[in-house]
Amino acid sequence: MLIIGSGPAGAACAIALGNSGLSVAVLDKAVFPRDKICGDALSVDVVNQLSLLQGDLTSRFQGLDSKVSSYGVRIFAPNHQYVDIPFIHKGEEKCGYLCPRFDFDQLLVEQLSQYENVKMFEDCAVERIDKTETEVLVHTNKGTFSAKMIAGADGAQSVVARQLGSFKPDREHYSAGLRVYYEGITAFQESHFIELHFFKDVLPGYLWIFPLPNNRANVGVGILSSVVSKKRINLKTVLKSLIENNPHLNERFQGARPLEVAKGYGLPLGSKKRKISGDRFLLLGDAASLIDPFTGEGIGNAIRSGRVAADHIVGAFKSNDFSRTFNIAYDHEIYRRMWPELKVSRGLQNLCRYPRLFNSVVRKANKSTYIHDVLVGALAQSHKKRSLLLHPSFYYHLLFK
Repeated sequence: MLIIGSGPAGAACAIALGNSGLSVAVLDKAVFPRDKICGDALSVDVVNQLSLLQGDLTSRFQGLDSKVSSYGVRIFAPNHQYVDIPFIHKGEEKCGYLCPRFDFDQLLVEQLSQYENVKMFEDCAVERIDKTETEVLVHTNKGTFSAKMIAGADGAQSVVARQLGSFKPDREHYSAGLRVYYEGITAFQESHFIELHFFKDVLPGYLWIFPLPNNRANVGVGILSSVVSKKRINLKTVLKSLIENNPHLNERFQGARPLEVAKGYGLPLGSKKRKISGDRFLLLGDAASLIDPFTGEGIGNAIRSGRVAADHIVGAFKSNDFSRTFNIAYDHEIYRRMWPELKVSRGLQNLCRYPRLFNSVVRKANKSTYIHDVLVGALAQSHKKRSLLLHPSFYYHLLFK
């Protein structure tokens, strides 16, 4: 069994296949530890996924010094009013975390060494993939690997998705992102709420500010690629302008300094269903476009997809069936678990296109317990609670209460 990519999805799949009896090779073009351009925000669900994946991971994660606890999100409307939304899971307040991917991904990769049946090949870039009737041949800069089945967990620019899945980027379901690490930004809350600043010019995208340890912060902007193309937006120019020309941000950045040049990346959004399997292959995580289209969070779904893929792979080897017909069950299971939330999040993303409505929601949320509770539910891991945002009763309370 070959897994291409050892980010959260690929590493999770390999960990879940540890002690499965299968011989597993994990190929990654990077040498770990390595940086991964990301917002570095880990939702409550990420911690839950770690415990479901391997109990020891949770305690090891808790021992990382490079993380901070975050107890909610502060959402700024286009008119700069804000509302604080605590993180809730199963009716209780919980904390998420902010942790650089440099450290989080390394934690997962180190876990692979526990399993004798799992071997990792770093600095191993995939150049071409061929399929025969009996196997998949993966040609790399370190030679050719063969397997009965492969899992593509190689991110937004997935070679597996392009060569075997015939994926083509769709700007309506893809977001462009830009990240800069800063030092010295002021006015963070003690509870380390993450900040999402929605400005009229970048809707339905937003600027984020996420606090990190040692007086650092992850700052960035994410905008739907169709909007970037239509308005010919330069993300570096937009980020610089928003920071320098907005009085609500400029003061906080007066003594701050960037620690790197701005780095861009793509986010394939889970706002439409795709074929994520075929003859002898599965797609996982970002390669399968499983990023939440409203929050931009993808790590929880990546780990979940790795767990689901591992279960399916074990079944495929037991049945000795790696066909497209057999593998379609993987698609069904992924979307059974994830589509309800992804679908609602797509609706929420569309609502963000309307500044006046957005301003009204935030204003009413600070006055109405009902509106506030619906927003809390929108960030909870419950599609039933999220779906209230699209229910007529929500707009009745918004407009007439």
